[in-house]
Amino acid sequence: MPNQSPLKERHQADGAAFAEEDGWILPLHFGDPLREYHAVRSQVGLLDLCHCGLLRFTGPDRVPYLQGMVSNDVKKLVPGEGTYAAVLDIQGKILADIRIFCTDDSLFLDLRDSLKESILRHLNRYLIADDVEITDLTGQYGMLSLQGPKTRFLLKEIFPHSELPAKELAHAALRLGDAEIRIARCTHTGEEGYDLVMAVRDVLPAVSRIQEKGKQFSPAWIGTQAQEILRVEAGIPRYGIDMSDDTLLLETGLDKAVSFQKGCYLGQEVVERVRSRGHVNKKLAGMVLEGDAPAEHGSAIRADEKEIGRVTSSIFSPARNRPLALGYVHRDYLQPGTRVAIVSNSKTIPALVSALPFYPPS
Repeated sequence: MPNQSPLKERHQADGAAFAEEDGWILPLHFGDPLREYHAVRSQVGLLDLCHCGLLRFTGPDRVPYLQGMVSNDVKKLVPGEGTYAAVLDIQGKILADIRIFCTDDSLFLDLRDSLKESILRHLNRYLIADDVEITDLTGQYGMLSLQGPKTRFLLKEIFPHSELPAKELAHAALRLGDAEIRIARCTHTGEEGYDLVMAVRDVLPAVSRIQEKGKQFSPAWIGTQAQEILRVEAGIPRYGIDMSDDTLLLETGLDKAVSFQKGCYLGQEVVERVRSRGHVNKKLAGMVLEGDAPAEHGSAIRADEKEIGRVTSSIFSPARNRPLALGYVHRDYLQPGTRVAIVSNSKTIPALVSALPFYPPS
């Protein structure tokens, strides 16, 4: 049976249409995805991310253990900092992209809930003599996200005497009435954004407070359809769509997820071999399409009478007023402005390779 957000009834009252995704019933839209899109680009959008997985690592060996299991540098983190990373297999392929947050006595790992069980099995396979306890907190905590150019002003109305985290993935514990809310700076849209993590029992009261205090900013619920448009415009790859366990980390362009100075970790030999070679054979790139129809997932990308890649994501962009796509392109055709053709539904769509992101932050 699919999982449900603690906000499902609230979403129903707000006119949401639902769809099942990765084992969860999620709001597809709230009547008008385009209006939701513009709310994020101009004011504040409110995202229900209660379907995210959350793991806590405690014990004296938690730092060296995770240091050997993920692609980025965990040892350098101090309480209040976070980092983006990937869990790799021995061949350097991506098993999950994750966020790691450091507190005084714990490390928290945030990932897609659909990947949680496989990642737990993977982590436990290498947890041999380390004094580390892994606790699954999924379902005990909920997550909201505020995204948009007016988000900081709304949060200052809610937390008037607190400093908001300034650095990406920096975080702090703040009080909202009787509830403790951990707020982390993070964008899912290309706009300034903050994720709010709290006990499930506090999610509904927090939503009420946000909507009450933020009336002047008109915070709007954002369904998954608008979220997808915003994500692609921002050039943010998504696991299961734009990357998988067949993808090398450096093919994604997510250089922020890897440290080349930290030393050994699972999959590090492959990452270092690719880096020393100076290039990957293919890389995730943006494409701007002619016409008004997005391309289908998996559509072939062609140039010089041969296939040079495949489309992974495609949307119609309100910001660019034309279809955009993400896809893996052979290294010889990655230069922005390169002409390619996308074969989608038996139609050939001319396109230009583009730098990412398509839509820069405000």
